[in-house]
Amino acid sequence: MMTISFLLRSCLCSAVRSLPKAALIRNTSSMTEGLQPASVVVLPRSLAPAFESFCQGNRGPLPLLGQSEAVKTLPQLSAVPDIRTICPQLQKYKFGTCTGILTSLEEHSEQLKEMVTFIIDCSFSIEEALEQAGIPRRDLTGPSHAGAYKTTVPCATIAGFCCPLVVTMRPIPKDKLERLLQVTHAVGGQQGQPIHIGDPDLLGIEALSKPDYGSYVECQPEDVPVFWPSPLTSLEAVISCKAPLAFASPPGCTVMVPKDTVSSASCLTPEMVPEVHAISKDPLHYSIVSAPAAQKVRELESTIAVDPGNRGIGHLLLKDELLQAALSLSHARSVLVTTGFPTHFNHEPPEETDGPPGAIALAAFLQALGKETAMVVDQRALNLHMRIVEDAIRQGVLKTPIPILTYQGRSMEDARAFLCKDGDPKSPRFDHLVAIERAGRAADGNYYNARKMNIKHLVDPIDDIFLAAQKIPGISSTGVGDGGNELGMGKVKAAVKKHIRNGDVIACDVEADFAVIAGVSNWGGYALACALYILNSCQVHERYLRRATGPSRRAGEQSWIQALPSVAKEEKMLGILVENQVRSGVSGIVGMEVDGLPFHDVHAEMIRKLVGATTVHM
Repeated sequence: MMTISFLLRSCLCSAVRSLPKAALIRNTSSMTEGLQPASVVVLPRSLAPAFESFCQGNRGPLPLLGQSEAVKTLPQLSAVPDIRTICPQLQKYKFGTCTGILTSLEEHSEQLKEMVTFIIDCSFSIEEALEQAGIPRRDLTGPSHAGAYKTTVPCATIAGFCCPLVVTMRPIPKDKLERLLQVTHAVGGQQGQPIHIGDPDLLGIEALSKPDYGSYVECQPEDVPVFWPSPLTSLEAVISCKAPLAFASPPGCTVMVPKDTVSSASCLTPEMVPEVHAISKDPLHYSIVSAPAAQKVRELESTIAVDPGNRGIGHLLLKDELLQAALSLSHARSVLVTTGFPTHFNHEPPEETDGPPGAIALAAFLQALGKETAMVVDQRALNLHMRIVEDAIRQGVLKTPIPILTYQGRSMEDARAFLCKDGDPKSPRFDHLVAIERAGRAADGNYYNARKMNIKHLVDPIDDIFLAAQKIPGISSTGVGDGGNELGMGKVKAAVKKHIRNGDVIACDVEADFAVIAGVSNWGGYALACALYILNSCQVHERYLRRATGPSRRAGEQSWIQALPSVAKEEKMLGILVENQVRSGVSGIVGMEVDGLPFHDVHAEMIRKLVGATTVHM
């Protein structure tokens, strides 16, 4: 081991130290002092700038330490095998095909004069993290290293290089996930953070028992699969580029290179420590977010939980529902939003001013994040909502039209056909449903306003879509309400029946996965938009979303700020509703108020509080 360290030190030290110190990873106690493990990729000089850019654009799986002239480095590398792994030193590739494993490159001395060696960091040790977290290591099913898997997640294509992300997996007991993330953060900094926790199928991995590299690590019944990006992604890059000649470290083999005197982990702050939250049971899926970002979302949840109508909504509150709903929405690709509570059944239109503004505000921010967004409303209110959206675009509240759908199905089969392409549960059109102040079906099949008046004749069975979604893997749902009779509030129906006036009759029986409780439902829509801004501005969560591949998406932050709710936009939105003769929910007047509360004194102040808490520096 000391022989190889002396041979490499002079050749690689300058290359390694030429990189920014933030690119290096904290070294573990099991490593030889002054050295850290790395893998090697050797490519023709003509491909070197492209591969360097590819690594820099996919830092998660390919943390590049440095590069040097192959003719200076490779003879020493090939002469001395890494005695920790007792394996051949390099694999040889010709036009993307592995043609053999070499222990000497002497016969390629001339070609090496026109080649460049890249050194990729392999210093983060999952095994050391498991040991520090007190999690027993699982035995491998074979003699090789822990398994790695090719995924269907593409690395960012840069300068002609493109390949799938390769990941490695360890099974972790569910009750140890939080502790594991704390330790991997301490040991490996950002490189220690996983890129997926949950069902391997979400990465396109069909069978954990059949890794593409190495040996399977068996999962126990209470284990959750946790995945990290693997430097073996470099092998897929070598294969895909089809260079006439290339060399790379075989799976499970590393060389030892000088480590930098300053580690990246020591530069990371404790505030970056991730929290882990379950966001789906089918398929099993967890998400992560930094502790400060999570706390900011919790502050939003507390802010909207005030009870101006003294309805007793404090009894309905469940911890972290806003955070979990926002995390689930953050992972969604296509979202269906619904609203509409025809409480004023003697007027036309019977809708109230609570609901549409919150739905439009959320839809606007979802669009800013690049998510497909649509709305579904009652057939009788279709023209009203089309006018609302058109006016919102004309007045600058919305930038992009929102497709507006209706649903009048009569069965669960109709609901499944609405939700899924060709009725196939494996091909859902939407992966998240959101109801904001939408009339919810009670246990007796009727729909009631707060005064126990049955308004079923004005409500289409959109509840069936939420019920059907419960049995379709991959679709989550959120309900936002302020009285317990709104769609999705079935999750808290016991509390509604006990604590809310007329709750035994009006309580919605249809539950959503997440129940966001607010003093006014519009506030819940605003808070969801603000929470999505916080999450997507969080470095920990944003890296997890993109699987540590490609450039940071935080570059869109300025457009996100513009998409947040604002007093000016919401004043315009309420004005649009007033122009369309939509009435306040409590007082029934046509004017600038929601649920009997004046816009300028109450709602404008709530918007200022939410946006102010959202955009303050984390």
